[in-house]
Amino acid sequence: MTLFTHDNHSSILHGADAQAFQQHPGYTRMFAKEKLTLGIFLPLRFYQDDLSVLKGQSQLVSMIDQLGFAAAWVRDIPLYDPNFGDAGQLFDPFTYLSYLAAKTQNIALVTGSTIFSLRHPIDLAKAATTIDQLSGGRLVMGIASGDRPIEFPAYGLDHAQRGERFAQSVAYFRQLLSNETNSIHSALGSFSAAQLLPKPTTGRIPLLITGSSRQSMPWLGQNADGWLTFPESTHDQVGIQRLAAKIAAWRDNIPENGFRPHATNEWIDLVEDENYPRTPIQGGYVLRTGRKGLIELLSQWRDVGVNHAALGIQFSKRPATEVIQELAEYVLPHFPSLAGAAPFAQDW
Repeated sequence: MTLFTHDNHSSILHGADAQAFQQHPGYTRMFAKEKLTLGIFLPLRFYQDDLSVLKGQSQLVSMIDQLGFAAAWVRDIPLYDPNFGDAGQLFDPFTYLSYLAAKTQNIALVTGSTIFSLRHPIDLAKAATTIDQLSGGRLVMGIASGDRPIEFPAYGLDHAQRGERFAQSVAYFRQLLSNETNSIHSALGSFSAAQLLPKPTTGRIPLLITGSSRQSMPWLGQNADGWLTFPESTHDQVGIQRLAAKIAAWRDNIPENGFRPHATNEWIDLVEDENYPRTPIQGGYVLRTGRKGLIELLSQWRDVGVNHAALGIQFSKRPATEVIQELAEYVLPHFPSLAGAAPFAQDW
């Protein structure tokens, strides 16, 4: 019987270099050193008090899969706070990814980001390993400590303690996934002579930690399987240099200079004029651009160490199908998905 505590320094608690995920279908489709791949963030249309904007979205996700994008991303927003003005993709992320797993074959299924501070690690691990198995190993998890204060008292939790709870949850989650663990003692709970089933298809599920999640940079270097950050405004060279410095600072904290991927996202309004210059709108939250400007931006991101870009098109004025087709025809060939490990059989 093995006993783990939340501050145990076993390797199962720490981030793993890329080598640990070479058999993981989702990870190897998305990430490789000096490469950049493309994903699409859901929802494809912005929710404005009308759930019908999501009708037909799963068919478009199937199309995104068939067109060769690397990943489809869903957000985790338990409660809609009008002060934030964004309800995410509305559906529970794990339930929805299970639904999308049955409608896709190759695309990585990614959470961006699961709020680890709100839910118990057993529930998170049970849902994650279930989707991992149902999808043939395509689940990649972006995880975060949470940024919406209204949610924490709703769960009976202290918003101020979210950073500590996040670190405890990451440790507990990884212990649950390990074949070596049948006893856990943590501030979040304890058990003996039991285990979580099912286990992941490849033994681990990649955890991309979002921002700082209220942790130190050395902690991130030790524990993140990848790092997910918002690029801020990168329409000009100053923004690109700021992003480069951020990535370099994180990688300086990765033990033994091992490779772990960096991912970021951008909400775009892709206009028909291919030469339209990169123009920040809505206070820099959205980038309006033509495809040439987007290709140039993504190339600059790749050059400074970004390995995956998740594009959100919900603010685009054009039909989603039209934007997806243009991205697939003109942008995706510059940043193709990787020929990684094939998904396991999905014959459940």
